[in-house]
Amino acid sequence: MPAISANVVEAVLSEWPLAENAAFAQGDPIATVETDKAVVDVPADSDGVLLRMLVEPGKAVSVGTPMALLAEPGEVVDDIDALVRALIGAASPPVPDEPAPAGDREVSQNAAERELASTAGQRVFASPLARRLARENGLRVEDLDGTGPGGRIVRSDIHRALAARAAVRPVPNGVAPSSDRPQVAGPSRTEPAVVDDAPAGYDEIPHSRMRRAIASRLGTAAGQTPVFTIRGSARVDALLALRTELNAATDVKISLNDLVVAAAARTHVAIPDMNVVWTDDAVRRFHDVDLAIAVATDSGLVTPVMRGLQSLTVSALARRSAELVARARDGKLRQDELDGGTLTVTNLGVHGTEEFTAVINPPQAAILAVGAARPEVVAVDGQPAVATVLRVSLSVDHRPVDGVLGARWMAHFLGLLEAPVRILV
Repeated sequence: MPAISANVVEAVLSEWPLAENAAFAQGDPIATVETDKAVVDVPADSDGVLLRMLVEPGKAVSVGTPMALLAEPGEVVDDIDALVRALIGAASPPVPDEPAPAGDREVSQNAAERELASTAGQRVFASPLARRLARENGLRVEDLDGTGPGGRIVRSDIHRALAARAAVRPVPNGVAPSSDRPQVAGPSRTEPAVVDDAPAGYDEIPHSRMRRAIASRLGTAAGQTPVFTIRGSARVDALLALRTELNAATDVKISLNDLVVAAAARTHVAIPDMNVVWTDDAVRRFHDVDLAIAVATDSGLVTPVMRGLQSLTVSALARRSAELVARARDGKLRQDELDGGTLTVTNLGVHGTEEFTAVINPPQAAILAVGAARPEVVAVDGQPAVATVLRVSLSVDHRPVDGVLGARWMAHFLGLLEAPVRILV
């Protein structure tokens, strides 16, 4: 098990993308593991062959524990069991021949297959991760076609089935959701998993590892971080006009949220004392501007970090944002893409929310909550006029950042939204 990040001491082996004796090339995923934050593909360091799997999918494995025996291309091993004993001092874990006892714990792969064989008349091979995703989204693995080794159902098959279901699902009231920008920071769309023995009147949705991690992390932030909130609004008609011009001049689709993130990054450059985090020994101020964006996935909320924004053009930022959002929803983010950053931008405007307050994602110093851009009556030279107004709120950790500094940041940020050509320079 690799050291996925500094704070991860164990991870769950979700699935083996390869079968035993399968060859792989350098960079190919040879295992998929799940941490509290993400599902991560482990790439091969070099070409080779997967000789023996030492850990069953669904098991929690400590960092540094052997998971598989690999061989060089063309290498011949006469007695794999003897080699395993010689290398790790124990026989490789046997494959269970009988179903595991009933209960809340995960049953083994082979036991699950035999159970399905006895009830459905045929075996259904699926990884534990695929089974969990299917259960959470109301799918039956028996109805799916597997593309993994030996026809096994894997994560990508679940994503394909969900995409097919979404393509035929009727749109409420005949109005399709806006595709102008990624739908970020919204509630999870996971459908409730019905528990057979639950009392009538409600369903119980078991906590996923990600949901537990979100609850623990944000609960700690809410209970231990002294927070103050600054609210502001900006007329964004010029910003919307700039977006239209940019989209006409480039092949990259730039969203309103991309421009908001770009404005936040430019504001961090102008006010570097906001580009900080609190540590026990010092306030750490960063040279690069790394900001996170909140993305709602079927498994929960994730916050991938975009790095080096101080040197990115708006089109490059938009391209990177779209790529991160797509991989977040496919469960393909790397652990390092979820670490770091000093501020998160979370946007519920696509859902029609006018204004809200968000919870800081520690150890970041702030989070910017962005509402919907809506037409409102405003005063222009003492006369009423209609303008498009965007409301935002900035929640700030008071330990590294004082109120005056937060107010300066907000004033500069709102100024960029109202005079957006400065975002481009």
